[in-house]
Amino acid sequence: MMKADVIVGIQWGDEGKGKIVDKLALEYDMVCRSQGGHNAGHTIWVDGVKYALHLIPSGVLNPKAINVVGNGVVLSPESIIKEMEQFENLEGRLFISDKAHLNLSYHALIDQAKERLKGDKAIGTTGKGIGPSYSDKINRIGHRVGELLNPEALCTKILDYFEQNKPIFDVMDVKAPARAELLAELNGFKENLAPFITDTTQMVWKALDEENKRVLLEGAQGTMLDIDHGTYPYVTSSSTVSAGACTGLGINPKDIGKVTGIVKAYCTRVGNGPFPSEDLGDDGKRLGEQGHEFGTTTGRARRCGWFDAVATRYASRLNGCDELALMKLDVLDGFDEVKVCVAYEYNGKEIDYVPGDLENVTPIYKTFTGWSNSVGARKFEDLPASAQEYVKVIEEVTKTKVGIISTSPERDDTIIL
Repeated sequence: MMKADVIVGIQWGDEGKGKIVDKLALEYDMVCRSQGGHNAGHTIWVDGVKYALHLIPSGVLNPKAINVVGNGVVLSPESIIKEMEQFENLEGRLFISDKAHLNLSYHALIDQAKERLKGDKAIGTTGKGIGPSYSDKINRIGHRVGELLNPEALCTKILDYFEQNKPIFDVMDVKAPARAELLAELNGFKENLAPFITDTTQMVWKALDEENKRVLLEGAQGTMLDIDHGTYPYVTSSSTVSAGACTGLGINPKDIGKVTGIVKAYCTRVGNGPFPSEDLGDDGKRLGEQGHEFGTTTGRARRCGWFDAVATRYASRLNGCDELALMKLDVLDGFDEVKVCVAYEYNGKEIDYVPGDLENVTPIYKTFTGWSNSVGARKFEDLPASAQEYVKVIEEVTKTKVGIISTSPERDDTIIL
């Protein structure tokens, strides 16, 4: 029986998973997305052409790969239909779980209204409706993708939902849709998506158990945004760790093979919440400029800082990472010095673990002489000596080997160790 390999982000998301999944997908028969929604974005460059993916798995750029959107995803029909327009002939290559939950336009209105009501205590969500969609799922009042196949019945259920929750919606100033408009929208979703909706759990089982297919699993966001193990409450609404791939696709832990953790050679974070190694000075601003650190989905500028090896070791252990893929090393070119956070100071003591109270730690750094000319390197020995030392210290502190190093956005500018 074949095993499914996992790609997982182990920082605060935006680590560059898209490029690695795109490159590795050339070796796989099936690429599956297990959680999250269209609040996540993967930017992939191939031959100078930029592709922005939000729901479709990154394997879509491999014409031989089957792409699966699993049951753990909250799916915006409007978003995925627009995304599908980038590609031709997706029938037979893209499949959407009939058990994935729908993220409809009213979920975004609820999301935005809740953030407004929180004022300065807002979490800093993307406002895409992800949290309300998952809340409806857990409250057992959500709607699944399979229900799109009967728009009339789904329309009635949604309008009943608005009627039952009218006092709450009145406070948030969220209006119920008109039946005719809602039904027309749902019929449009059915027309576009019906050929792609299926029981993806059976598909994945068959691929692993009977067909000996090579299967790659990808998630969205990163470990430090996990609903259980991240910087709660400043997290996303799903399980972003490797174990979440099991529930999000209907497979068991014995089905998991190699786990690759994706990290940037520095750190970024979008939204509010603790970020120990954030640099609020010129270096942080420069990292953002050189790394083009703006959200694929929102366009928001990301907060930037130095590589946090303590948080990475924590995330690597949570995910069972066999190796790290170190992304965007080339962004550090030209700095006089670069830093790695190798420990924290917490309550007057030096610690080497992530406490529950990450808000009140102070980073302890190891400083390296800067380097230039790492961009485009495809062999480890072609990296400047200081960059090689930087990688080795990351391996030492995180207790995880670095197996892949990315030195530009292009697919082939990648060092495989």
